[in-house]
Amino acid sequence: MGEETTNTNTNETIIKLEEISKRFGYGDAASYALKNFNLEVKRGEFIMIMGPSGCGKTTLLNIIGLLDTPTTGRYLLNDELASRISARRQARLRAKKIGFVFQNFNLIPDLSIIENVSLPLVYSGYHKTRRLIKASEALDRFNMKEKEYYLPFQLSGGQQQRAAIARAIVSHPEIILADEPTGNLDSRSSATVMEELKRIHSEGNTIIMVTHNPALTSYATRVINMLDGTIDTDIKTVKDSDLPVPVERKTPRKIFKKRKKNKSKKKKGKK
Repeated sequence: MGEETTNTNTNETIIKLEEISKRFGYGDAASYALKNFNLEVKRGEFIMIMGPSGCGKTTLLNIIGLLDTPTTGRYLLNDELASRISARRQARLRAKKIGFVFQNFNLIPDLSIIENVSLPLVYSGYHKTRRLIKASEALDRFNMKEKEYYLPFQLSGGQQQRAAIARAIVSHPEIILADEPTGNLDSRSSATVMEELKRIHSEGNTIIMVTHNPALTSYATRVINMLDGTIDTDIKTVKDSDLPVPVERKTPRKIFKKRKKNKSKKKKGKK
């Protein structure tokens, strides 16, 4: 049985950064990766972040992805203050609500591709068999089903990145963070990866992607250029009202509760 879906508000702000600063070192040795940084992200945006090396792009993604914390400032994720979210719950949010795509793929070398893709589902209430079924379905979207029992080293760079994207979307996250996902790929593989991200975005997913390649900005609904830890330019190419409508999927636990409730009703009816 397929998962039930309901549409959600496309203009909702899901990420809000207020006066965020990230300092490394102290005193005369202190340096700032981000300085008084402000950003609001609407659900369904595809944001490209550009800028020279060292301007704070990766630090920004790490903070949004709950992998790092700011030195000062406020980060609200779905109107909830990130600093008040426990470490255990942050881990669950990273697994269920945020998908990560890295330049170096970050696949575990000793696990098969299908096992790599299924990892985020450990925190989502799925048993092992169901995890592998969902991972296989995600890989099939990227024409990778025949490679699911290969090890990472047996795949090309483009195939590994497609597997990494399948892992990022397998739990149907609200947000996908991509740090130079095409940085290690040739032009053909890069185009394939970007078309896959475009397709994922068209389904209503929010994507924030760091890149050095200006040719890729044509895929974005908004382009931000960073300089010295702040926003230099911020250009929207698509109106908020024209963003793709996202789809919210019910978790297995919610579906199970609904089925249990229906069974109870049937038993009462028999009596």
